[in-house]
Amino acid sequence: QMHVVESGGGLVQPGDSLRLSCVTSGFILSDYSMGWFRQAPGEEHEEVSCISHNEKRTHYVDSVKGRFTISRDNAKNTVYLQMNSLKPEDSAIYYCAVLPTVQGMCYMEPLHSWGQGTQVTVSS
Repeated sequence: QMHVVESGGGLVQPGDSLRLSCVTSGFILSDYSMGWFRQAPGEEHEEVSCISHNEKRTHYVDSVKGRFTISRDNAKNTVYLQMNSLKPEDSAIYYCAVLPTVQGMCYMEPLHSWGQGTQVTVSS
């Protein structure tokens, strides 16, 4: 059974940085693409970023390009999201997801139910 645990969120000021971590278990991480989603209050889940199973391809939503970086360490069963130059509109609960790989690229349809997520609040 696929299991993910997100951590690293917090309350920060605009312009600050955070690094989110996602520890995985129950499957072979290197077999899957991985992604990050976020959900603000009253909103649907929004795609943020993903990384293919072999780390050769990444994708970012336009609003985070140049500020966020996704990475993975398959040996540690962990996926990361480095978030720099944070803005108030980045405030949300961030979720990690196991994704299928389609034609060499991550496909943003989670293969499991949402985990607990980690809260990111950007406020002065």
